[in-house]
Amino acid sequence: MKTRTLYSCQKCGYQSAKWLGKCPDCNAWNSMVEEVFSGRSTQADVPGHESVPVPIGEVSGNGEERFSCGISEFDRVLGGGLVAGSLVLLGGDPGIGKSTIMLQAMDHLAREKGTVLYVSGEESARQTRMRGERLKVSAAGLYILAENSLEKILLHVQKLKPYVLAVDSIQTVFTSALESAPGSVSQVRETAGKLMMLAKRSGIPTFIIGHVTKDGSIAGPRVLEHMVDTVLYFEGDAGHPFRILRAIKNRYGSTNEIGVFEMGETGLCEVGNPSELFLCERPLGVSGSVVAATIEGSRPFLVELQALVTASSLGVPRRTTIGVDHNRLALLVAVLEKKVGLNLSGRDIYLNVAGGMKLNEPAADLGIVAAVASSHLDKGISPQTMVIGEVGLAGEVRGITQPEIRVREAAKLGFSRCILPSGNLRKMKVDGMELTGVASVEEALENLF
Repeated sequence: MKTRTLYSCQKCGYQSAKWLGKCPDCNAWNSMVEEVFSGRSTQADVPGHESVPVPIGEVSGNGEERFSCGISEFDRVLGGGLVAGSLVLLGGDPGIGKSTIMLQAMDHLAREKGTVLYVSGEESARQTRMRGERLKVSAAGLYILAENSLEKILLHVQKLKPYVLAVDSIQTVFTSALESAPGSVSQVRETAGKLMMLAKRSGIPTFIIGHVTKDGSIAGPRVLEHMVDTVLYFEGDAGHPFRILRAIKNRYGSTNEIGVFEMGETGLCEVGNPSELFLCERPLGVSGSVVAATIEGSRPFLVELQALVTASSLGVPRRTTIGVDHNRLALLVAVLEKKVGLNLSGRDIYLNVAGGMKLNEPAADLGIVAAVASSHLDKGISPQTMVIGEVGLAGEVRGITQPEIRVREAAKLGFSRCILPSGNLRKMKVDGMELTGVASVEEALENLF
């Protein structure tokens, strides 16, 4: 059998016939590793029927396009449920809860659909059983396979014919057709390719769990994210019990939806009303605290923005943010100085989104401005007031999308007043909520203090 030796970059997958100290594609140093490739094609090992060209009008549709995983927050992020034949990649930091939520979802699927197969490449079957007892996972149709060889996994799938397959994790699985170590670029690419062909040919929905690197991206080549149908990331902070499941790529639904979970003694629990949970420990009547509303997909979230403005002892004052873009804070502080007249040039400013949430949309601008001004002036904002709006460089407050959904969410939680852009005020009417429209940052601060 003809073999060849190539050097592959373990960061991006670039291949070279000779060793290079620096990868010319991603500029990573000492990332080229020698790998031996055989000339034998390995795609024939994947079970399934042979594909033939069919006119699009004659392609048979599946009557049951989606089915639930038994976890509503998980279904929301998937776009409404699991699609037959889909390949889903789940990534996240170590210990964030990837294996936990996968085992819980497989338990629900086993109870509803029948036989499912959970392949564990990192734990023995006994260890998985112990974790399952803690999570109260005991479905009769849930089969555990402790195996790393892809050929043996495919053989068991062919015999068992599971309704759903989960592989934990893709970096521990290897194929004997390649001589490189498990977790290398070539192994990850080859094993993921075979699992993709298995899912498409047999119609078995397949989950694969991936490790992440230090910078937070999934380990292995970037082509791995292009091969799969859906890429999910688990986000969270070790200091908070909340976990956020976010879709980065989804061929069958929106990438804007997120799912919120809370880590408990018996695994991950769904959070039905995240806004109430994020605001449950909010201090009342203190300066530097304000509530803003953000939209993730179709769901509104109320979050608390906390700002602390103190005198700086440094030549260049600090601008520290958690959950908000650092450059966005610098821009809004400049607007406060130029358009409102607040002297913040010699002040350290710290901004935090309580609860571990991350705000990416500009609708939180006015809330950030209000929190910074409140801390600087040492004046508290009414606990029953919510602030939303986008701030421009001229100091104007611009309209935002879906304002009525945000205001109704605030009214549901007991808020009685909302400061919002005057452009959004014309078409809105919410019972039990006092709506105050503002056209500029200066006008907004006059209404707050």
